[in-house]
Amino acid sequence: MHIEFRHLRTIKAVHEAGSLARAADQLNITQSALSHQIKGLEEQAGIELFVRRSKPMRLSAAGMRLLRLAEQVLPQVEAAQAEFAGLRAGRSGRLHIAIECHACFEWLFPVLEAFRKSWPDVDVDIRPGLAFDALPALQKEDVDVVISSDPEALPDVTFTPLFDYSPVFVAAASHPLAEKPFIDATDFRGETLITYPVDRARLDIFSQLLSPAKVEPAAIRQVELTAVILLLVASNRGVSVLPDWVVREVKYNSDYVTRPLTEHGLTRTLYAATRSDDLEKPYMADLIRLAGQEAHKLQTQ
Repeated sequence: MHIEFRHLRTIKAVHEAGSLARAADQLNITQSALSHQIKGLEEQAGIELFVRRSKPMRLSAAGMRLLRLAEQVLPQVEAAQAEFAGLRAGRSGRLHIAIECHACFEWLFPVLEAFRKSWPDVDVDIRPGLAFDALPALQKEDVDVVISSDPEALPDVTFTPLFDYSPVFVAAASHPLAEKPFIDATDFRGETLITYPVDRARLDIFSQLLSPAKVEPAAIRQVELTAVILLLVASNRGVSVLPDWVVREVKYNSDYVTRPLTEHGLTRTLYAATRSDDLEKPYMADLIRLAGQEAHKLQTQ
């Protein structure tokens, strides 16, 4: 027996309307075409689906079985059609984000909160991109956005700049290096460097300063949370390097000092890496816009 969606719609319409004439009007077809469709379906089933002697017209036991099927299947079909319509119109979709920036969780959450209110039909998820190869995952469509400060020339991938930031040295106000106007690579010799639990190649302090200068700190202590890093720094348990927007409140706290790295400071750019075709999606463009707005607020507070 070959059952089509139109057959299920017919069964449901006749049941609800109680007559072929009214059901035909609902389905926007002629009564003759509807009768022909029902006859063909009954021939396939080998059994009557309607009790025609009754008024209003009612379903037989076999017809009731098809009605139950229609009531299960048709809402799912309609939901799928609405979802595809939303996808075509750019109102719905998937936004799985990988973050190659440990501190970015604190910055990204306000962005996603604003995004959620504007795009409730977009499925949002966050994955720590430091735990896997995020950019290959982007190319394979396992994720949709990668937040990274390390752009690469990849086919069909676009790196959209979000904002510039400066990695800054953070130490206790009583630390000897607090007397210096800026910090060089050699100043880290003999120091305990407190970092996020990230491979050193992905940390600005190593990629931009220490590794090129072939300088190694006396010890490295890895800490998950920014608040704990600052607590340890204030206790003179070590020094750290953090993005300037992360330590904006430190500037007004007498327990800490922040200093530029090198005489002229270092500047980095945070990017949103996306598949190039996805930039045409309205919700993707809005995410990048919201990210830029939030970054501006962080840097001007």
